[in-house]
Amino acid sequence: MDGAHQRQSSDLAPAPVGARLRAWRSARHLSQLELALAADTSARHLSCIETGKSRPGRELLGRLADALEMPLRERNALLLDAGFAPQFPETALGAPVLARIDQAIDAILAQQSPYPAFLINRRWDVLRANDAAARVNRLMLGGRDSAHANILRQFFDPADLRAAIVNWEEVAGELIRHLHEQVAAVPGDRGARELLDQMLAYPGVPARWRLRDISAPPSPLLTTVLRRDGVELRFFSTITTFAMPRDITLDELHIECCFPMDDATVAHCRALAAGADAPGVSR
Repeated sequence: MDGAHQRQSSDLAPAPVGARLRAWRSARHLSQLELALAADTSARHLSCIETGKSRPGRELLGRLADALEMPLRERNALLLDAGFAPQFPETALGAPVLARIDQAIDAILAQQSPYPAFLINRRWDVLRANDAAARVNRLMLGGRDSAHANILRQFFDPADLRAAIVNWEEVAGELIRHLHEQVAAVPGDRGARELLDQMLAYPGVPARWRLRDISAPPSPLLTTVLRRDGVELRFFSTITTFAMPRDITLDELHIECCFPMDDATVAHCRALAAGADAPGVSR
């Protein structure tokens, strides 16, 4: 192949920014015209960007990212692909600039006691948990701590909390549904794909969970029933996220709070917090 032909082939190869935009547009099931209209540009211009014939400016990239509902980490990657500096910082939790957020997180976790609450990142790792979460976990694990710092692994490992979850298939099915949605929502996120594959590899996972179920979105309310040695705890969970975050760390965090579904769960949790035996349990 001569030099001129090589240059021509290179010119026709999609630029990284174009490939990323096309992948996101496909994931959002948008045509070039639909995305172009949403971002206030022309379908022809968008086509040229996707094929590498045109280089988008920062402002247009911002409008395209808005239309595609891209998370902050992916917006930075889009900017880098186009040759621009990233826009959003990624600050470690505990850094002085996030001191007030740090205090707010600790306050939410503490105020949720005597019921469990967790701070979780985008990989479902438990970064913090209140004292109630530790007490409930130890109760359900026979006095030991969980072997995993990842809430999905706790729920899918037969040697961990999974053994105490009465409605495991219901709960795990919802978690798998959320994972499938996460994989579909962020194309190119290998970590999410790997985590999904690892959960599907645990024993006893139904084969049908390998396919994404698009018949209904994940339930906004998750009910978990735990039972061990005659003690049954019933919780429903709510999720708290940070409104309009401008930092990647905050964009990828959420707080999960568990609330009792019956008086028996209230009594058990209060007894555990007081250091007494839970009703119906002796030391």
